[in-house]
Amino acid sequence: MTVDPAGAPAIRLLLADDHPVVRAGLRAVLDTEPGFTVVGEAATAERAVELAAAGGVDVVLMDLQFGSGMHGSEATAAITAAPGGPKVLVLTTYDTDADILAAVEAGASGYLLKDAPPEELAAAVRTAAAGQSALAPAVAHRLMDRMRTPAEALTKRELEVLQLVGEGLSNQQISKALFLSQATVKSHLVHIFAKLGVDSRTAAVAAATARRLIRR
Repeated sequence: MTVDPAGAPAIRLLLADDHPVVRAGLRAVLDTEPGFTVVGEAATAERAVELAAAGGVDVVLMDLQFGSGMHGSEATAAITAAPGGPKVLVLTTYDTDADILAAVEAGASGYLLKDAPPEELAAAVRTAAAGQSALAPAVAHRLMDRMRTPAEALTKRELEVLQLVGEGLSNQQISKALFLSQATVKSHLVHIFAKLGVDSRTAAVAAATARRLIRR
């Protein structure tokens, strides 16, 4: 087992990101941090799940977007569902409500943005490894805002529907993607329009994008 200079076991890290340059940058930063050792890298979410299941990892630094294939939040759910599995710290460029809620509900121990300074990243890794919550200040603020105005906040399912509307999918396509009836999709849209104070799909997407509820 790797140990840090103080004699304590080092925190073993797995880097999951589809961009080699990002992984190299993270490795360069984390390898210089006392008490950390990078034990593996994964270019796909599927590979991250495999490596995490193999053991020998304490914290997975997980991106959300991997191109085609499994999404980072799906991989997070698979990793955290395993008894005694590693903690997952999401490290992404996205700070929308849709992404944050998906990651938190999947069991992520933390959510950090890629522009975080090295010392904040190191602190978040240690916090996650200790089994505590490590949220970027901006992310924590967004979650608090949702808690203050729950009646106005879009639910996770409503955000999923709206995200797909923003991607240009029809009600029929959304119903197939989310395994919902078209009537249920329409019902969600009615609630979305009311909460956002709009009367069309285009206006809903524009309003949600402006409020950073969904990605465009």
